[in-house]
Amino acid sequence: MPRKLVDKLRSLIPSNGKKRARKYQRREVPRDQHNVSRSVISEPAKKVLHRLNKSGYEAYLVGGGVRDILLGGKPKDFDIATNATPEEVHGLFRNSRLIGRRFRIVHVVFGREIIEVTTFRGNADSVDQDTAPRDARQTSEHGLLLRDNVYGSQEEDALRRDFTVNALYYCIRDFSVIDFAGGIEDLQNRQLRLIGDPDTRYREDPVRMLRAIRFAAKLGFDIEPETEAPIRELAPLLSHIPPARLFDEVLKLFSAGHGEATYDLLSRYNLLAPLFPETVRALDGGASDELIREALRNTDARIAQGKSVTPYFLFAAMLWPALQVEWARRQDNGDPVQPALHGAIGKVIGRQVQATSIPKRFSGPMKEIWEMQMRLPRRQGKRAFATMAHPRFRAAYDFLLVREAAGEIEPGLGQWWTEFQEANDRDQERMLSQLSSDAPKKRRRRRKPPAQKKASQ
Repeated sequence: MPRKLVDKLRSLIPSNGKKRARKYQRREVPRDQHNVSRSVISEPAKKVLHRLNKSGYEAYLVGGGVRDILLGGKPKDFDIATNATPEEVHGLFRNSRLIGRRFRIVHVVFGREIIEVTTFRGNADSVDQDTAPRDARQTSEHGLLLRDNVYGSQEEDALRRDFTVNALYYCIRDFSVIDFAGGIEDLQNRQLRLIGDPDTRYREDPVRMLRAIRFAAKLGFDIEPETEAPIRELAPLLSHIPPARLFDEVLKLFSAGHGEATYDLLSRYNLLAPLFPETVRALDGGASDELIREALRNTDARIAQGKSVTPYFLFAAMLWPALQVEWARRQDNGDPVQPALHGAIGKVIGRQVQATSIPKRFSGPMKEIWEMQMRLPRRQGKRAFATMAHPRFRAAYDFLLVREAAGEIEPGLGQWWTEFQEANDRDQERMLSQLSSDAPKKRRRRRKPPAQKKASQ
């Protein structure tokens, strides 16, 4: 490893007399001392590893796949790191495609499974600036890393990764696990630790703070003290991240089956406000977050059962407190109920997309879920059938159940809709007839007869 790079990495770790620079040393764990088995690795991933190795390149299973197997789990995705360039990898696999702008990677496609292959990344500060590409490394005024296109060695690649538990490599040739940053020790201690100086690493890419939360919630790990220390102060840096990227990060945060735990951690570290500023403003003003929590519990349960979750339902729940506050404000100002709702929807979504973009294919259904909360109580006559035929009825019905479970509205309406969906035609007619008979009857006002003209004398 170049001396210049070693000095650079050491300088990233603060030393004030109390904290000592953490030493990074390559450690190779043989097969009989770890539990990574080839039987857990997907066949496509093994094919990519073997072909790269047979073609004269180094190739390793890396990151979350190795981490999850060591923890006794079964990874959903398998990533591979190699010393082959993206073009060389692409040339070996006809079923591959080159993607990426900041750093080019290769996706090797096997049906529904995609194996992501990356070239070992280096440190731009350790290369000759006269020969490095002009756009090798660019940073913003806030320290945000804009472009970083430098290839390097396996060791450099490991020390550039975010967390120690993600800097583990599995070699399929001799079945060893290679650890450069003490990741195995941190796995054993169930803690999440950044590689390098946390302040610098978060400024380079503030999304690393969200990744810390996601992994801590997913793995049930503690965030190591030095890793967590700068998060609250640096949380506002997320405002410099493109809204489209933050939208993707929100989906990762809340669609992994640990939504409520993730929500608690985001709130604890002041990271919820950059993602949902209007929601946090409403909660700080006294609004309840019980509906959000109930929706996240519902989402976690669905994921645990192998069911799908929809982004628009998630965003509808996360923004509901903000919508309620804005809707009430407009009604207090004299707007009728329906126009007030439409105006509130437009304003809340308009402000939200400045933080996290919401594609129209999701914002449209989200609006319909909200609007149908006014239609669901109106069931007389043919209204119930028209409501149930709406393409967003099921999601709106689920949202209604969440509102009831959160104590926002009196229970009963959700049960009625549950029974109505399951009833046959005759029972549905009976239920609608019962609604009509239970409805308070309006007293008909008797019309006064026209005044009779007095007969002329």
